[in-house]
Amino acid sequence: MAQPNGDKLKEIIVIGAGVIGLTTALKIQAQGAYRVTIVSETFPTDPKSSKYTSHWAGAQHVSDTCKDQRQQKLDRDTFDNQVVQPKGCFLRHTHIEYHEENLANAEWLHYTPDFKYLEINELRGPAKMGFSFSTVSMNTPVYLNWLLSSFLAKNGIIVRASLQHISQLLERGTSPFTGAQLHRDVDALVVCAGIGARTLGGVEDKDVFPIRGQTVLLRAPWVKFGRALNEANGTRTYTIPRSNGDVLCGGTRESNDWYPVTRPETTEDILVRILQLAPELAPPQTRIDRDPTVEDLRPIIIETGCGLRPGRKGGIRLEVEWLDVPTRGKVPVVHNYGHAGYGFLSSWGSADMVLDLLESAFKAGAPADATPASGANCI
Repeated sequence: MAQPNGDKLKEIIVIGAGVIGLTTALKIQAQGAYRVTIVSETFPTDPKSSKYTSHWAGAQHVSDTCKDQRQQKLDRDTFDNQVVQPKGCFLRHTHIEYHEENLANAEWLHYTPDFKYLEINELRGPAKMGFSFSTVSMNTPVYLNWLLSSFLAKNGIIVRASLQHISQLLERGTSPFTGAQLHRDVDALVVCAGIGARTLGGVEDKDVFPIRGQTVLLRAPWVKFGRALNEANGTRTYTIPRSNGDVLCGGTRESNDWYPVTRPETTEDILVRILQLAPELAPPQTRIDRDPTVEDLRPIIIETGCGLRPGRKGGIRLEVEWLDVPTRGKVPVVHNYGHAGYGFLSSWGSADMVLDLLESAFKAGAPADATPASGANCI
């Protein structure tokens, strides 16, 4: 429960308003002992652009972290939370994964309902194995705005600002950007800057890199299933249905590619691949007496999209470091970025860990020096 005197609430600033920033802010806010402000250059209400990757995400819960146990926990904890979220944001459906490489098993997905391996006669194309399960997909524009409105409804604060360095917030909070004469000392920062963590002063993590993804959004309300084909060369073709009747199709995984808009030739390649994987995407009337073609998909294209996923060598950064602030001493900074293409998959699990790190930092107090936290302080 929140303390009755608002002046006693600890002041927390979350940097970034993508799915990770919004979810993290909501989780911290729900604890009750913190006043939370989100500072970001872009928000879900802004027009779509490559600056805001979360808008373009497929946002379907399909974990493929077969060896990373930490990531598996993040994904599973998030799934447990998502299945109770508002129905208007989510669609429950059956998803099938086809793999050209013959994996030993898919134990990391056994927690999903209705999980089963496919028989040989159920495989498609070059697939040598496959499995199906029940999962959820998210209508990302609706879900992101639901997260934001939920945060605001609980007295959350948002500030639009283009930060050059985290020290701009550590010294006097958001007052340099709001013009406020009075300010509250910041008790902690939480960095959820996504791809921005590479260039944000005070973070400047050169292990962060873009993983460009391109998609095509179709209007196909007759499709209520998801499919994906994972080829041995790394190509992943997928269809993700949404609750409003749209189907997001993709895709690409292009590391260190900063190109910010869609490439027409890539769109054509995606259309060819998705039609081979799921010919049911074509309007039913076009499939009555012939095989559908790419031309049958063009009238139902809503838009093409492109986002820069925040990849990171070594995986997600989830740790605390203490920074010296003039006249104030040391302030904890919690890092939560580098989710690559798994932001929606691991958002709530990551937020849980951030809250644990934050409260542990407050309980333990500042270390003797101001160097980044050691491995013992990292999850």
